[in-house]
Amino acid sequence: MRAMTSESVESQRKSALNALFKGYEGLAFAVRLWDGWRWRSAVAGEPVCTIVLHSPDALTTLTERASEITLGEAFLSKKIDVEGDLFSAFDIVKYVFQRPRGQLQRVYETMAGVLSGISQWRKAGKIHSEKRDKASISYHYDQSADFYRPWLGPSLAYSSAYFQSEADGVDAAQANKLDLICRKLRLQSGERFLDVGCGWGSLVLHAASRYGVHANGITLSHEQEAVATDRIEKALLKQNCDIELLDYRKALERFPLFDKIASVGMFEHVGLKNLPLYFQTIFNLLKPGGVFLNSGITRAPVSHGSKSFLTTAIVPFLRNVLHLTRPHGSSFIDRHVFPDGELVTLPQVLQAAEGAGFEVRDVESLREHYEMTLRGWVKELQRNADQLLAHVSEKTYRIWLLYMAGSAAAFRRGDISSYQVLLSRADDTGNSHLPLTREDWYKPRSPDGRMVAA
Repeated sequence: MRAMTSESVESQRKSALNALFKGYEGLAFAVRLWDGWRWRSAVAGEPVCTIVLHSPDALTTLTERASEITLGEAFLSKKIDVEGDLFSAFDIVKYVFQRPRGQLQRVYETMAGVLSGISQWRKAGKIHSEKRDKASISYHYDQSADFYRPWLGPSLAYSSAYFQSEADGVDAAQANKLDLICRKLRLQSGERFLDVGCGWGSLVLHAASRYGVHANGITLSHEQEAVATDRIEKALLKQNCDIELLDYRKALERFPLFDKIASVGMFEHVGLKNLPLYFQTIFNLLKPGGVFLNSGITRAPVSHGSKSFLTTAIVPFLRNVLHLTRPHGSSFIDRHVFPDGELVTLPQVLQAAEGAGFEVRDVESLREHYEMTLRGWVKELQRNADQLLAHVSEKTYRIWLLYMAGSAAAFRRGDISSYQVLLSRADDTGNSHLPLTREDWYKPRSPDGRMVAA
């Protein structure tokens, strides 16, 4: 058999990439192979990034086996890399994902996901059981705080910041966020406050030091509990703050009722089937006349118009029978970042909250704020790479880099969003004990948190 000439090899490569990106109209980009051969998209302008393929297998993955997991894991193993604007690469990859595939391939991928979920269910128990939730939280959060500090900053706040202007840095915007939550809850000195999923204690510390409340925080992460407790001791706030390792489902057995409650970036771990239990538990922990702020990431509703009967009927039926809310390991994030994490839609959140007895008082979208936050985190991840690699492997570092950049792109597209939802438990007379307007959220305050004259 005659060996292929360099011209025929180049022609095959060019044909494969031209076919893959036929009709692409996004930002200009380039592809560079392991031997230096280069291809450019048929879009005018300088490439915003270059996708680097370090092996023939990487080229096959991109052109024939592209999926969220195959491309993500190729990035982790450095078979694929990105030079230039990492964020723009996600729009390019999404174009590849959206290309038409055969019905048989879609059936195979969907059923493979369900079977993967069945396997994990047998090994680890039902998704969102207490035991499995604890293991999932530990997987994500029980890294040393020395890994998180360089890119989260001094607040150690691991949720969307709140930018009063685009000129704000992430640190200032995180302080804005913590204070806005306290203002929305209208915390008052002497009140009892609970933070469900308290992280490394940022909101507990802010609420106690600035608003004079007695603050409790609960988490399932041993590392977070230890760090938060240490921060409280160093701030001399042990009389006002307490952090415990506790599942939210056990909180009613542990605590008397609270005046105000918040949960920030936690309910993504609850799962759709447990949302009614989650909101009912919080409702029962709250005094009549109390207020609850729930903040977290949601997904955009999915149109069912183009989905097959298999996707819309058979697969959901199998998952419901087996108590599988999503196939474990069916996405890059589920496999490598947030095991069993599940995003729901805003209407599902509000329906579950109202079903528990809450009145919805305010809903604010932080979608643009979260994209800006993630871009800031990615910048710090890249800037502090050498320091971070002293605490984690390069694979772990690349997981976080890919996860953060990809999430920023998803927020920008509107595939996901983040909402602060303010809920009240009215007293027996129907009084919410809330003002008629939001005006006091934005009034100037003194350093101790008290409102001052404008």
